[in-house]
Amino acid sequence: MIAKMRRLIVLWLALIPLGICAQEVKIAIVNQSEIFNAMPEISEVETKLATLNEQYEKDLKVMTDEYQRKYADYIAQQDSLTENIKLRRQQDIQDLDTRIQNYVPSARQDMERQAKELYAPIQEKVQNAIKAVGDEKGYAVILDPQVLLYVGSTAVDATPFVKAKLGLK
Repeated sequence: MIAKMRRLIVLWLALIPLGICAQEVKIAIVNQSEIFNAMPEISEVETKLATLNEQYEKDLKVMTDEYQRKYADYIAQQDSLTENIKLRRQQDIQDLDTRIQNYVPSARQDMERQAKELYAPIQEKVQNAIKAVGDEKGYAVILDPQVLLYVGSTAVDATPFVKAKLGLK
């Protein structure tokens, strides 16, 4: 009796993987960049970032113009200046150069931070829509085709479903 039970358990354990493999695993692909770029909020974010970038460029131009003007004035007048004034102007020019050198990476970091903050809600919205479509359609996995090396014919393109979920065309 115990031997029969063992055989039955072994047989049952051997058949479990076959039952799992027999089930259809639904795999879908979603082109996130296509969806992301179709979001209406993207143009607003890009406008804000372009405006911020223009302001940084304008500020940098003001500083570099001031630097060039002060440097040109210093070169033109250096022979007639007293040593004390000459040193003070050299220090002013050096301080302005340091400000410019510090401004560029600081502005770049702020642009990256702003972009991250502005894009985050849009990315979250897209991710939530992808998850909702995956749950509704019963997909086991949803992948982005830009990262894959091969996509078989049984994979479903869920991009239109996600776009519909987000109200996009």
